[in-house]
Amino acid sequence: MFIVSLFIRSVAAQGLPPDIRFGAVEAFRDPVAAAEAGVGWERILFYWSELQPNGPDDWNGYHVPDDWLNLAAAAGREVVGLLKHSPAWATDGPPGCGVPRGLYLPVDDPGNLWATFVRRVVGMYVGRIDRWIIWNEPDIAPDTYGAEWCGSVEEYYQLLKVAYLAAHQVNPGVTIHLAGLTYWHDRSYLRRFLTIATQDPTGPEHGYYFDVVSLHIYFRSETVPQIINETRATLTAYGLNKPIWVNETNAPPNSDPQWPMAAANYEISLEEQAGFLLQSFALALSAGAERVAVYKWLDNDLPPGFEPFGIIRPDFSHRPAYDAYRLITAHYAATISAREDRQSLYTVVTLDRGNLTTRVLWARTEADASVSVPALAPQARLIDQTGAEQLIEPVDGQYTLTLPGARCADKRGCIIGGPTYLLVEEAGSASSPAESAVSAPDEPRAATNLGNTPTPLLTATPTLS
Repeated sequence: MFIVSLFIRSVAAQGLPPDIRFGAVEAFRDPVAAAEAGVGWERILFYWSELQPNGPDDWNGYHVPDDWLNLAAAAGREVVGLLKHSPAWATDGPPGCGVPRGLYLPVDDPGNLWATFVRRVVGMYVGRIDRWIIWNEPDIAPDTYGAEWCGSVEEYYQLLKVAYLAAHQVNPGVTIHLAGLTYWHDRSYLRRFLTIATQDPTGPEHGYYFDVVSLHIYFRSETVPQIINETRATLTAYGLNKPIWVNETNAPPNSDPQWPMAAANYEISLEEQAGFLLQSFALALSAGAERVAVYKWLDNDLPPGFEPFGIIRPDFSHRPAYDAYRLITAHYAATISAREDRQSLYTVVTLDRGNLTTRVLWARTEADASVSVPALAPQARLIDQTGAEQLIEPVDGQYTLTLPGARCADKRGCIIGGPTYLLVEEAGSASSPAESAVSAPDEPRAATNLGNTPTPLLTATPTLS
């Protein structure tokens, strides 16, 4: 482990610190690859049932080894903890998803088992972990596969409130995140939760007991801005303005020859998984997400036939999505503002990075799409989603590209766009003077007139190598 740490430190010393906005769930499972890829933050699960399996005086320090945190720190990667999973001794409900016993007792009462646990774990990691997500996906109904919370919305609010108060007793600077919501399992969950929260007279002075909203968005690229914008609109309807994180996003493939699946819910190729990451991260930035993370870094303990979410396989070989992730951390980093221009046949997301501009382009349908964009510099790097690149020059101030159509093999249609390309220029800002931060419009905003050139002047046809 010492040698790994030295290597990670040497990797970190060779370049700029990673952009904190781009993360990966459980990057510790291949810390060297995470350092090389520039992962800025990672989420680690803290199972209450594993930390205290036998009672409130128990503590299993091996559940989250210090080495994981040390390696993250060496790479400049922030760790965000997630607390969940009731131990059997602490609930009268089902172990794992049951409501903790004593949840409505005062926070300082020893009978409030959840408060006592939160104080202990948050206090133990002050300065090493200062962000905590409280539970996971409570919007999945208890009688549904994958359910992790068997309490009501009201009981989840109480769980969150107790965690917020107990955590602040030991770490006044702590940031508390709402549990990641799936959106599709219960589209009304956030609204129902906020109705309860805003009726609590003690809520306003504590920001209603949460600082960040967390989302989990999968499979369909264009639902990323849709869900983020709907979430923001819901917050606004209740008079709230909170940062939004996409804590999990991915489109696991069902056609990896090294991981066969007899049946899959979605028809997604390895190349589409890579394209999805490039598209979803760009769209999340354009919709104003503060941070985005891929779920997950590496497939560990994955039963045969289950969806392979990892961008690294169990044998540590890399799926094409790993290369796409490296493109994100290299060419989306330092984004100041981002905006989406969505046309009928293609999408362009423009990332203003100060003296650099990255445009992310893909076809939305099965048809090839011709796209003309104004040049910002005498030449540009055209990079495909494998990382292969070429230098191209504009003609009469325009680049005209032909984007290959999407595969659209899923029964639901074109859930993921076609092969994704990056057009990177060293130039001034491509955004309007009014834009100074990553912003989130209610509708996609076109900052430049893309695709309205009467005649293509230069054709650079992207081809996959």
